[in-house]
Amino acid sequence: MIDLSATRRRILRRLVARGPAVVDLSLLDSVPRRLLRPLRRDGLDPTTRLGPGAGEPVHRLAHMFGMNIWLVSGHPEGKAVLADQGRYSNDVRPYVGASGGAVGGLGFTDPPEHTRLRGLLTPEFTMRRIQRLTPRIEHIIDAQLDLMAAKGPEVDIVEDFAFPIPFLVICELLGLPAEDRARFQALSHARFDVSAGGAGAFGAISASRGFLLEATRRQRQDPGDGLLGRIIAEAGDEVSDEEIAGLADGVFTGGYETTASMLALGSLVLLRDRPYFELVRDDPASIDRVVEEMLRYLSVVQIAFPRFALEDHDLFGRKVRKGDVVIVALARGDRDPRIGPDLDTFRPDRPPSPHLAFGHGFHRCVGAELARLELRMAFPRLARRFPEMALAVHPAQLRFRDQSIVYAVDSLPVHLGAASSLTVPAAARPRDSADRSS
Repeated sequence: MIDLSATRRRILRRLVARGPAVVDLSLLDSVPRRLLRPLRRDGLDPTTRLGPGAGEPVHRLAHMFGMNIWLVSGHPEGKAVLADQGRYSNDVRPYVGASGGAVGGLGFTDPPEHTRLRGLLTPEFTMRRIQRLTPRIEHIIDAQLDLMAAKGPEVDIVEDFAFPIPFLVICELLGLPAEDRARFQALSHARFDVSAGGAGAFGAISASRGFLLEATRRQRQDPGDGLLGRIIAEAGDEVSDEEIAGLADGVFTGGYETTASMLALGSLVLLRDRPYFELVRDDPASIDRVVEEMLRYLSVVQIAFPRFALEDHDLFGRKVRKGDVVIVALARGDRDPRIGPDLDTFRPDRPPSPHLAFGHGFHRCVGAELARLELRMAFPRLARRFPEMALAVHPAQLRFRDQSIVYAVDSLPVHLGAASSLTVPAAARPRDSADRSS
């Protein structure tokens, strides 16, 4: 019997020997288990099971396709890599074969292309323009809470709160008509899930890009008042439909699934640590520091876009070769004890610690302030509308997406009213590292 997996590996080795431009990651039907280690968590905490060398801030995670894959888990080291514009490329297109044309947006481009495209997008995310969305965001949140109340007494925070709110906000921001939104939503979840290998993730990216390209072409003929229409009106023929679709896809990538995961997991944190739920409910002045600590503690975007080394260099004592891949583990960097004590616990009452939840440097998330605004508005409204909310299942029953670049929980059933008597015993909570070491 022919070993097809061994045959495929031999073919890939031959392709790699001919040059990196022909390595097609989108053809992988699965991701090697060792590459999934940075995505594993124990409840809400990054797992310590990373393999040999994991205790170092930089270590070699794997060697495949003729190149080393380095994992940077230290905070200062990760920050340095993310800020480095000279020794790394973010352009993944040469590595995804025929799918390369469908992969774009700011996260996968380098200067000067990145500089030009970001210049088109940045004006849409100034505080002045974001604040214009505030009344609409308030309406979206309150309407969703009304739907939850009508559906209760038991609802799913993921399905009924966390995903609808940022999805509708992003649709409003982009200017997508209501009739397009159901189709767009169906394309969203698979893009961050690597369980099906490169084919699944890149296929989902290609599909959503195709949808946004259609929307862009329609707005080229009749520009709306959303982001798509404004870029077309202001830049005209200086920007192509493909580039606008790529920018819109990047906005969608950074502003939907990530904020939805923050709303779901953040709700879990507040229900687990009840005093903070009550703090958010009763003290409006507390929300800024609660959200900032939540961003650090959860760091739902687990790893940054891969960086491809452009030259041989020393990386904090490691010899990185041209063509190697460097991955920054954001969630692990945000628990680095060198930036603060006791970072494996959620403590919004302490001075804020620096975090990489939105990345760093010239690839930092352009929609960071929009995400903050949604979180600051949504959590207090949720807590005030349903002050006696409690988990409707034992925490051990919760299932997390542990093969996703954006960490998430599949569902979060809750009771809305005072009839809920289920509490969360400390021993049953998603364990903190401090708990594991005791």
